[in-house]
Amino acid sequence: MKKTSILVLSLLLSVQLLTGCWNRLELNELGIVGGMSIDKKNGKQVVTTQVINPGQVAAKQGKGQEAPVITYREKGDTIFEAIRRMAKSAARRLYFSHLRILVIGEDLAKDGIGDILDFVSRNHEFRPDFFIVIAKKTKAEDALRVLTALEEIPANKLFSALETSEKVWAPSITLKLDKLISDTVNEGINPHVTGLRVIGSTKKGQRTENIQQSDPEVKLKYDGMAIFKDNKLIGWMNEKDSKAANYVLGDVKSTIQEVFCSGGRGKAAIEVIHTKADVSTKLKNGSLKGNVQINVEANVGEVQCNLDLTNSKTLDYLEKRANKRLKQQIAKVIKKTQKEFKSDIYGFGEALHRSHPNYWKKVKENWNEKFTDMPINVQTNIEIHRVGMIGKPHDQAN
Repeated sequence: MKKTSILVLSLLLSVQLLTGCWNRLELNELGIVGGMSIDKKNGKQVVTTQVINPGQVAAKQGKGQEAPVITYREKGDTIFEAIRRMAKSAARRLYFSHLRILVIGEDLAKDGIGDILDFVSRNHEFRPDFFIVIAKKTKAEDALRVLTALEEIPANKLFSALETSEKVWAPSITLKLDKLISDTVNEGINPHVTGLRVIGSTKKGQRTENIQQSDPEVKLKYDGMAIFKDNKLIGWMNEKDSKAANYVLGDVKSTIQEVFCSGGRGKAAIEVIHTKADVSTKLKNGSLKGNVQINVEANVGEVQCNLDLTNSKTLDYLEKRANKRLKQQIAKVIKKTQKEFKSDIYGFGEALHRSHPNYWKKVKENWNEKFTDMPINVQTNIEIHRVGMIGKPHDQAN
């Protein structure tokens, strides 16, 4: 009996070993999706995928005429159905683990992004490291069809450009899936997403001739910030307001802050190298107030007026002017967010939840309305550390 049991166990183990990797996928059987867009038309989900053309990319020099990517477009009652319908035209099974960019159509975003978040968070092939943007004044699929220079694969170009824009200019942010889901489901904060525009004719942008020019006629450009409320897109911030809002959100890594010189004659460019933001609320005698504290480390990047930077009083002057201007910009964009959008994208509600949980329970159901009327105090502290290799501008050096 004991020998029989051992024999059966051995046979079972052998069968398991013989099965190998039953769900293994060969690379030559997959279509690697670098970018995906989702629009909505006549109640249907319209999905476009940007699939890498491996032969063209691997050739380096290229075959001369082939595009580095192929796009597939289908529609369905659900996103999942639209993607599966692509099997009718795609020669390979679409694979989403290397997705770099997801572009959501503006009209679809106005109806709500809940279905999109549900799909991508359920599907095990979607890793949460891709960026999410909203198509502005264009269809999401049109943005995905434009060929790009420098980076052969447009999805990679969009990914890299968004990273660079966030690091050195600041109106744009790199938003990933986990952050968008968190801002959507958490109480006391609403999502904000970078906008993407097509500059020029989309049809011309699909042609390889567009990227064979030193100055392509059709380009993709990140532009502004989409503001959400209750899971739906409700409006846009321009570039200037987006940068000011990102100071409050703690998303400014580096940028340029300009200061007008005395008498309005020229400007000084202050290079922001580090920022720290703190958003808090204060409840006293039933009166609620918000507070924003922004600390900035900076260098002097350029001077267009007569300033002696070897004098400590000059640095004090620049810091004072820079603080005043930044404070005005931030106060203005917060007021605009309160009155025009009535959407707390900054997380004052989350701060209130942490500091006064009992009071939060009373106001959370109508928090956006409460946020609209809440007075908010803004404090900025800019410290200039370096002035560069020279103390005076070249035209004043002698």
